[in-house]
Amino acid sequence: MPIRVSIRDQRLRLFSGSQLVREYVISSAANGTGFEEGSYCTPMGRFEISEMIGAEEPEGTIFRAREAVGLWDGSSDGGDLVLSRILWLHGLDADNANTKSRYIYIHGTNHEDRLGIPASCGCIRMSNEDVIDLFDRVQPGERVEIL
Repeated sequence: MPIRVSIRDQRLRLFSGSQLVREYVISSAANGTGFEEGSYCTPMGRFEISEMIGAEEPEGTIFRAREAVGLWDGSSDGGDLVLSRILWLHGLDADNANTKSRYIYIHGTNHEDRLGIPASCGCIRMSNEDVIDLFDRVQPGERVEIL
């Protein structure tokens, strides 16, 4: 099932062929789009899911360096937490080939109140419930387009 992320709409859409299966509200980078290391921008183009992390973890699991380190207490404090699930993206275009080394993910967030507006540090943030739903519907190698 291909995934299409719209920066303009702040939506992630999951398709089966041309049929829309699910639509989720997301948050892309507050700094806009871009490819440069350290820019805190969301890259655009074609990607694939290279790794999926957190399958057996409970909703709200906090990940640091892709390792589960505890459970989120429900507060929006603590910076930009990576929660619940990680779908690690690998860029397929020349411009976005550094995406994996930039640690660009689709992941759950402790800033669910900011979904629908650009507010992330480069990743695609989703609600914790939604990222778990998406995670359960896709597999490594799944194609992702960020437009």
